Amino acid sequence: MLRFMPVGDSMTIGSAGEHTWRYRMWQHLCATYGGPFTLVGPRETLYDKAADAPTSYAYAEPGFPRHHLAGWGEGWQHMAPLIGEAVRGSRADVLLVSLGLIDLGFYTNAEQTAENVRAFIAAARAANPRVGMVLLPVIPNIRATADAPFAVQVARFNELLAKTAADLDEPASPLLLASVPESYDIHTDTYDGTHPNASGEHKLAAAFAEAMHQGWDVGGPYEPA
Repeated sequence: MLRFMPVGDSMTIGSAGEHTWRYRMWQHLCATYGGPFTLVGPRETLYDKAADAPTSYAYAEPGFPRHHLAGWGEGWQHMAPLIGEAVRGSRADVLLVSLGLIDLGFYTNAEQTAENVRAFIAAARAANPRVGMVLLPVIPNIRATADAPFAVQVARFNELLAKTAADLDEPASPLLLASVPESYDIHTDTYDGTHPNASGEHKLAAAFAEAMHQGWDVGGPYEPA
């Protein structure tokens, strides 16, 4: 059985009442992957905005494996110390990682964030030397449209992420860089300029799905269910 672990921030954990891109990805793999698979990770909940805590199980569609390693307000620097135990505990084969916005927005610059990416990759490989990873660059967001220095940091980090993926790619533990969907529009694919709505969820899932299909021949082309 192939075991996928979604890793991310608020766009990955989602909040109460949402489907999440994790669900859209699961739907896609159910339709296109020819073998047994599941989603794994040490967490299951959604974020409850009213409680300001990750305590909700109110998925819009609860009938899928809800496990993940994602947290509201968490970034590469938060996940790097956690990923080793998460990979060991869940026996993850593939990490689907969407991180960076929080780091650049509140904690680290592009170069520091890239160092945390390297620490994350090293810890994941120490736990499973054959783990594969798909890394999504920081996607369009409202802050980058209004804060020019932040936009520069996002662009710089995305360049460094691509270089890191190329430098650290190994046959036994492959790294793929997903492509930010060209059509991703913060006005139509998010509900607040940052967090994905239904169309945004599909586009994020498609970014991971297309990378795996083209890079590893896993699954098929993405078609929203």
